[in-house]
Amino acid sequence: MEVVEEITMPQEEKASIISQTVSKYGGKLMSYIRPKVKNTEDAEDILQEVWFQFSSLTNLSEIVNVGGWLYRVTANKITDRYRKKKTENLEDFVYEDEDGSFSIKDILLLDESAGPEVKMFQDEIWKKLFEALDELPEKQRLVYVENELNDKTLQQIADEQGENIKTIISRKNYAVKHLRNRLRKLYEDLNS
Repeated sequence: MEVVEEITMPQEEKASIISQTVSKYGGKLMSYIRPKVKNTEDAEDILQEVWFQFSSLTNLSEIVNVGGWLYRVTANKITDRYRKKKTENLEDFVYEDEDGSFSIKDILLLDESAGPEVKMFQDEIWKKLFEALDELPEKQRLVYVENELNDKTLQQIADEQGENIKTIISRKNYAVKHLRNRLRKLYEDLNS
C-alpha cells in the first residue's frame, strides 16, 4: 500500500495569505452580510465564523476562486444562522438585500425544523408569491421565475429568449417591484 504524504503550506505563507484575504474581502463580506441579518453583532459573528473556516483549511493555495469560495461559505453561514435560531420572530426571517428587495428564497427554503410559525409563514409566502406572479405580464413572470426560482442568470435568460440583457433586467426590475409591494403587505399583515 502506497502512503500519500499531505503537503502542507509553511505557517508564514499561510498567515500571509490569510492576512491579504482578510484585507481584501473583509469589508466586502461585511457589506454583503449586514443587510441580511438583524444586527451588527450577528453580522460580526458570521464573518468571524467564515474567517475561522478559511484559516482552518489545510492548503489555502488549492482554492481556485477565493472570492467565490468566501461568498458561498458566507451565504451558507447566514442560512445556517436562520436555521439554528430557537426563537422565531418573523422579522428575523425577512430582510432586504443590497438593492432593497426582499430576498424570500432563503426563507422559503428553510427546513421544517425552523418551527411551526416559520412553516405557516412559508406557506403564506408561497401562496401570495404565486398570486402576485399570476398578476404579472407573462414575460416579467418568466424572467423572475427563471432567475429566482430556477437559478438562471439574467444573461442566460436573455440568450435563451433572444432578448437584449437590458430588456431582461428591466423585466426583472418590474417584477421585483411588484412582488416587493405585495410581499411587504403580507409581512405587515403577519406582524400586526
